[in-house]
Amino acid sequence: QLTSFQGVAVRSLCTSSPHDHPEHGRLVYKGNLAKAVLGVRFFSYSTSIFNLFMMPYIMLKTGIGFESLFIQAAFYGLIGFFTFVTPVTLHILTKGYVIRLYYKDEMDTYTAITYNAILAEKVTVFHQKDVKIPDITKMFTTFYAKTKSMLVNPTLFPNPQDYHHLMGYDKSLFFNLEEEKEPDERK
Repeated sequence: QLTSFQGVAVRSLCTSSPHDHPEHGRLVYKGNLAKAVLGVRFFSYSTSIFNLFMMPYIMLKTGIGFESLFIQAAFYGLIGFFTFVTPVTLHILTKGYVIRLYYKDEMDTYTAITYNAILAEKVTVFHQKDVKIPDITKMFTTFYAKTKSMLVNPTLFPNPQDYHHLMGYDKSLFFNLEEEKEPDERK
C-alpha cells in the first residue's frame, strides 16, 4: 500500500538554518552576479581554447598567407591578444568578486568564496581585524582581507549589521589626545 502525504505537514529534524554551513558558519552575503561572472569567464575561456585549436586548421586549409611580415605579425598579434589577454584581464577584474560570505560568531572569522583561475571555488578565511578599507575608493575593491582585494555589494547583505561588523563600522572610535600632542611638542 502507498500512503499519500498530501495535506500532511512534514517536519524536518535539521536544527541548522538552510543558510548555515557546518564548516564556514552563517551565510551573511550572497553575490547576485556569481552566475554572470562564471558565465562570462567560461565563455571567454572556451572561445580562447576554440581559437587556439581552430586557427592553425583555418590557416592551413584556406591558405591564408600574407606577403608582408608586418601584416603577418599584426594579424597574429591581434589573434593572440583576444586569445590570451581577454581571459587574463577578466580573471584579474573578477578574481576578488565574493560569491558567498560566511561568518563564524564564536571565532569572529569570515570565509569568502571566490572563483580562482580555473573557475573552481576558492576559500579565503580571515578575521575581522584583517579587514582593511582602502584609503581611496577602488573600482573593483570594497575591502582588503589581509592583502587580497574583495568586492561585495553592501546592499546585498540581508542584515546591514553584518556589513557594518565586517567593515569595522560597529567599533567605537577612540582618539588618544596624548598621542596627538606628542608630534606637536617635538617641533
